[in-house]
Amino acid sequence: MDLGFLQAYLTGLIAGFLVSIPVGPINATIINEGPSKGFKWCVLIGLGSVSMEAIYCFLGIAGFSDIFTSRFAKAAFQLTSFVLLVVLGTRYLMTKEVKKENKAAKKIEEKLDPHTAYMTGFVRVLGNPGVLLIWTALTATFIAHEWVQPNWTSKGLFVLGVAFGGFSWFTLLSYLISVLHRHMTDTKLMWMSRISGAGLLAAATVIGFKLVVMLAQKPVADG
Repeated sequence: MDLGFLQAYLTGLIAGFLVSIPVGPINATIINEGPSKGFKWCVLIGLGSVSMEAIYCFLGIAGFSDIFTSRFAKAAFQLTSFVLLVVLGTRYLMTKEVKKENKAAKKIEEKLDPHTAYMTGFVRVLGNPGVLLIWTALTATFIAHEWVQPNWTSKGLFVLGVAFGGFSWFTLLSYLISVLHRHMTDTKLMWMSRISGAGLLAAATVIGFKLVVMLAQKPVADG
């Protein structure tokens, strides 16, 4: 495999894993239902959620191709991603309660009335369009940094990596909860979210530093 394609896949794999960690409706569902409904049920919920998340990720990355030809465009998207990561990181770091449901997702779930574990995970992410916003900003940054190339092969491998990364996290969580019967309190969940928030703030720091370095460089004159 070409190193550029491998880089796109690994970028997606890591991003998908980390983005899935913050405590939300999917994690809370697995933790609450794991001990009684078992490993398979939890894994199917995770599979459904990453299926919809991969669709949102694809929609977020599909429009980015040749728009990063100027320093201004790169700087604009990196600044947007920096702000988003700071907001999300601060939000997760300062969390004081476990968010176990999303109002929009709850309304869609009531209308569609999913009867399987897979569709439950799928619908709960479908009802959370904020996921699309997150992946739109993140994928813009990855392309701007050339971690993902603006071609369909690289984008496809990135989305595949996101799906496998997210599914790896939910499978691990399902195993810990349903098979090993580890007891997870709301306090532990909040600390999990805070650690994820700290990681997002660290990523924002790296992006901010690179943005400053890029803006400090003098543009190369044409000709």
